[in-house]
Amino acid sequence: MKPIWAELKPLLFSMALFSFVINLLYLVPALFMLQVFDRVIPTNSRETLWVLLGGVGTALLILFVLDYVRLRLQHLTGHIVDERLSPPVVHAVVTAAARSPLNVRPDAMRDIATLRGLFSANGLTALMDAPWIVVYVAVIAFFHPALGLGAACAAAVMIGLAWLNDRVNQKSLDAVQRETRQASRYVEGSLRNAEVLQAMGMTERLLGRWRKQQDEALALQASTSHASVSFSAASRFLRQGVQVMMMSIGAYLVLTQAASAGVMIATTVLLGRALQPVEQIVGSWRVLNEARSAYRRLRDLCEHFGKDVPRMSLPRPVGHVRLHGISFRPPGSEKLALSGVSLNLVAGEALAIIGPSAAGKSTLARLMTGIWQPTMGTIRLDGTELSTWSRRELGPWIGYVPQDVELFDGTVADNICRLGEPDGEAVIAAAKRANAHDMITQLPMGYDTQIGDNGARLSPGQRQRIALARAMYGDVRLLILDEPNASLDAEGEIALARALSGLRAEGVTSIVVTHRPSLVAHVDKILILEAGQVKQFGPAGEVMKSMQKQAQAALTERAA
Repeated sequence: MKPIWAELKPLLFSMALFSFVINLLYLVPALFMLQVFDRVIPTNSRETLWVLLGGVGTALLILFVLDYVRLRLQHLTGHIVDERLSPPVVHAVVTAAARSPLNVRPDAMRDIATLRGLFSANGLTALMDAPWIVVYVAVIAFFHPALGLGAACAAAVMIGLAWLNDRVNQKSLDAVQRETRQASRYVEGSLRNAEVLQAMGMTERLLGRWRKQQDEALALQASTSHASVSFSAASRFLRQGVQVMMMSIGAYLVLTQAASAGVMIATTVLLGRALQPVEQIVGSWRVLNEARSAYRRLRDLCEHFGKDVPRMSLPRPVGHVRLHGISFRPPGSEKLALSGVSLNLVAGEALAIIGPSAAGKSTLARLMTGIWQPTMGTIRLDGTELSTWSRRELGPWIGYVPQDVELFDGTVADNICRLGEPDGEAVIAAAKRANAHDMITQLPMGYDTQIGDNGARLSPGQRQRIALARAMYGDVRLLILDEPNASLDAEGEIALARALSGLRAEGVTSIVVTHRPSLVAHVDKILILEAGQVKQFGPAGEVMKSMQKQAQAALTERAA
């Protein structure tokens, strides 16, 4: 956020400078009225009137140009905020979602839009114009101390109203935003299970739960809206009231010959201009408060996940993987998901990770991709810790198929080339490595087939094979597959086994999490996890013999 502020400061300073000149020029109409009532009318001087009109016309023209430029600077500042914040925030959101799916922040892009909208609202210019209340009150006091005292009291009342509006509405506005976001997230998350909702008649129950959350948000919003409307109405009422008061004081001073009619009119106009920013701030308080909350959320998000420390480029990895004493405690949990896991794989070896459910297999796979950081221990690729690799440089060397396959809206080729510019030869080569080329060519438009959101137009098996081709795209040196055959038929399993054999021949290090024994025959080593700890690790043949002996011993014990 600091570099963005450094870039915005010159623009904000320019806007403040324009506000300075604009507010000076707003003194001109009041001075014009003063001169008209005190000089032009008493002397019946038409020449003086024409000169004053020329000067006021020039001032108003300059005011128009400066106000236009200030508005353009506002929109430019909002554009810069959107352009500079969007890339790091997207990176931060993706990183946060990958490390902690329960703390996904899909509202971050809305927060950017909220900040951008702030620079298009009247509230920002009102904040820059508000300090000029002191100047206008000082000018009014110059004409007469009584008028200055009345203006000071009026300004104090309006500023106090704005402060009270902040104190009363800030917490409630934050609560409204929080409840509204929760209701929206609930529906968005539930739509991912639309088939289950429709098939099992759960839509009405979903609607009932959503309505309950929505009603709570609407109740808070209604209460907050009543308070905001009350403050806005009160600010308009007070502004009109204090102008009447100033006119009355001025009229009294004119009757007592303590001031001229021009002073009465000019000070009334000046006070109206002085109080206008405060009224705008009260009216725009919700926008200002939402922008402040959005800024705080984005700042916290970027502090945790937005740091991009420049790192020295490392050479192409060979694929030597070494884990030493890996332990991992998931966020918000007191129990270790993995404890003391160590293993060593030379380049080109294939490892199968097996074990019962909740043994920590998928957790270990995510740790080896570098998505998660271990609580204790080190994970090294070619002797270098994964955390020291630049994510942008490490990504192309790693192929990963998660347990829940996610594809992106676009063509088959777009997904295989990892959302880059499709290179036909490289895309086809990856598909052939995954033994998915024939399957893809049978699709309606082959590699140009639009797959829909999350591959909705494909079967689960087709999605899994395309995800495997994506994982094998480019010069992959480390391939990590989490249950890659969960949705595959017999033909798909044969294709996967051939792909793994081909990767071993190419010297690619492969790690497969699986429950099925069909892939075990195509690996060099086996790691058995149980309750987050290594139960057995070694060459595949030895581990398989040991497992058979244990199974026979268990059968003998049961028979006895």
